[in-house]
Amino acid sequence: MANKLILEKKAQVVEEITSKLKNSAGVVFVDYRGLTDEEITALRRSLRENNADVKVYKNTLTKRALDSLNISLDECVEGPSALVYSEDAVAPIKVVTNFAKDHEALSVKGGIVDGKVSSLEELAKLATIPSRDGLLTMLAGGMIGIARDLSIALNLYAEQKEN
Repeated sequence: MANKLILEKKAQVVEEITSKLKNSAGVVFVDYRGLTDEEITALRRSLRENNADVKVYKNTLTKRALDSLNISLDECVEGPSALVYSEDAVAPIKVVTNFAKDHEALSVKGGIVDGKVSSLEELAKLATIPSRDGLLTMLAGGMIGIARDLSIALNLYAEQKEN
């Protein structure tokens, strides 16, 4: 039988995983087999730049945490799995998807977005959404275009009244 101290440590790890799953808006399970140390370091760096992180836990402990949250992702905790999480729902998905384009060894197994299990197709769609800054830039560009068109129309109207 397992030592009481070991059981307490495992319970702490399960609690840590559970809190990360609850507090993260975006969680992605990835298979990292075949990545070199340099590639994993590059992935961690790009995740950190986007306020996301990656951690490898034992699959049995991750499964316990998922079961405690009533989340069924059994296929994601088979084989080597890493947990990529962030407070931003889309950031980890975008980083992992972009990284996987250049590194075929990295593959997405599944994910959770805003507390709901997402299919691989949904994750792929979310990966194509522009960043928040990109969306704000598009919005500003649209608003500037409207103001420009209005000023041109008012200027033409003023010139027409002068004649």
